[in-house]
Amino acid sequence: MASLGGLLPAWAQSARNGNLGIAALAGTDFDLSIGKFPVRINGRAGMATGINGTLPGPLVRFRESDDITINVTNNLEEDSSIHWHGLLVPFYMDGVPGIAFPGIKPKETFTYKWTLNQTGTYWYHSHSGLQEQSGHYGPLIIDPKGSDPVSYDREYVLVLSDWSFESPHTLFKKLKSSSDTFNFQKRTAGDFIDDLSDKGLSQTLQDRKMWNQMRMSQTDWEDIGGSTYTYLINGHSTLDNWDAVFAPGERVRLRIINASAMTIFNFRIPGLPMTVVAADGLNVQPVETDEFQIGVAETYDVIVSPEESRTFAITAESIGRSGQVIATLAPRPGMRAEAPKLRAPVPLTMKDMGMGGMDHGSMAGMSSDNSQGMTGMDHSNMSGMRGMDHSSMAGMDHSSMPGKESMDHSSMPGMDDKQASPMSGMSGMDAAAPGVTRGPGVVGIAMAPVSRLDEPGQGLEGLDHRVLRYSQLRSLERNPDLRAPEREMELHLTSNMERYMWSFDGVQFAHIKEPIKFYKGERLRLTMINDTMMPHPIHLHGMFFDLVNGGDDHKPRKHTILVKPGEKLSVDISAEHVGDWAFHCHLLYHMHAGMMQVVSVLPYANPNAPKAMDMKDMEMDGMDMEGMDHKTMDHSKMPGMGEMK
Repeated sequence: MASLGGLLPAWAQSARNGNLGIAALAGTDFDLSIGKFPVRINGRAGMATGINGTLPGPLVRFRESDDITINVTNNLEEDSSIHWHGLLVPFYMDGVPGIAFPGIKPKETFTYKWTLNQTGTYWYHSHSGLQEQSGHYGPLIIDPKGSDPVSYDREYVLVLSDWSFESPHTLFKKLKSSSDTFNFQKRTAGDFIDDLSDKGLSQTLQDRKMWNQMRMSQTDWEDIGGSTYTYLINGHSTLDNWDAVFAPGERVRLRIINASAMTIFNFRIPGLPMTVVAADGLNVQPVETDEFQIGVAETYDVIVSPEESRTFAITAESIGRSGQVIATLAPRPGMRAEAPKLRAPVPLTMKDMGMGGMDHGSMAGMSSDNSQGMTGMDHSNMSGMRGMDHSSMAGMDHSSMPGKESMDHSSMPGMDDKQASPMSGMSGMDAAAPGVTRGPGVVGIAMAPVSRLDEPGQGLEGLDHRVLRYSQLRSLERNPDLRAPEREMELHLTSNMERYMWSFDGVQFAHIKEPIKFYKGERLRLTMINDTMMPHPIHLHGMFFDLVNGGDDHKPRKHTILVKPGEKLSVDISAEHVGDWAFHCHLLYHMHAGMMQVVSVLPYANPNAPKAMDMKDMEMDGMDMEGMDHKTMDHSKMPGMGEMK
């Protein structure tokens, strides 16, 4: 343990190592070094890529309104970068190679400089290749210049992450070769028998057939699970028992950061209620809960007030329940909490398939006594079938369907053989998504997406304790921009899971021809529809989302939104800062495989103006942008983005 402690920054060391408070890099001038260094996790040695030789990187602590200078030296043999996640910085300080700046070359130093205009819990990480998976991340806190509206006696920063001893490029290659390579929780004959008991033969067979047609499994909760990953809290596995001390009756603030590459966590402390006081760095009206799901790149601040002088198990469980990591909150250093039993995974549902808004009882031809399939099916009576993409029904042979003679396709829009896609010959039934590019990267369109804001995290339904819902979040302060949106956009999250292709509107990042255009000063509404069967933490750099959740002028403002499968949700955005901003899914391998775009905030108000982005309008203070083409969207200069095809 002592050897491992030497590879951890002081703040991440256990309380028994003397860390009863927060030791951090504080001030206004910082020197950070990117490099490789040895680590030991669960007794096994490996090599990490990170900051200042520690896993995770050092906690950097700022103060609101300070002028910050950070000198970052790259000691790697490849380009690197640091992105300040959730921070409102000038776009050329945002740290995304090929979009915000050229990147940091080996053995070179890049200086980040900006003035802080926010407070809260954030984090930083590499935006170069797959370095984030190898340990290139760390926490960041900005203290208010005045009094903090949240009172507390003690605080701890908890950085959640996933670690693999395999190269991240090897992991990605395996996913591309077979997307279910790491799924060791596939359904069995026993599950089939259970389904028969619960649903009956006809419904069970229909469900199995539909999942096969969608090329998905009811167990596809996570691309990589606990059989491959070791889950960490502050660089420690469960075996290490990271522990934090408290005195009974104290208000303890936990700043929880999901810095993992691919893991969405269910976070709870059994027997100890939590009061959520901040989300993504911004204060919210207090909400008491017992558990919450935290997407990759999200942060939550909670207050706990343990009254009993006993141990509590700080528990971060993967969304697929394939593994978990446990830390200890205790009255004395060195105590170990009893780990809760890993819970059984919950199968995905038809709602996760994008059929949450459909009335299955009204679907002619789909009754239990018609298990043969779609005989005589009248599509006009099928609620929610507008937008149905039959191209997702792999292997569907109409010639073998009894009663096919009675099926009148002439009334079905888009059913023109000349428009047939390479997928199957039944494309065009997705008028609800006219902007989606058809092709092998789009298996299907959600037939009836619904709002899922009032649902707990995926797989957390039906628990006997409270689980946080997005619908419960309210900003503590009144929203700064109360204008109604003047423009609306719709964006589909799309994929072909079998081929591990991820995209927005069916277009992978490598094939994007032009950015998404915002205009300085405008207020717009973005509606996202998740046509895939996995949740996606969507992050827009340089701006906050105002989540449309019924909060009126107190909408929660978040930099990352976890969009559930089959969900349709809206956010309002104020375009304030001119420049090019990355927009992507924060599941690292999804972004790497193509679920990424660029948002260009243009410095003029007329959306119809033909003017191209003028670099002089961006006030880059002499920044050298050589090799970056913002007009043609040439991404060839972006390291690590060439494996998307």
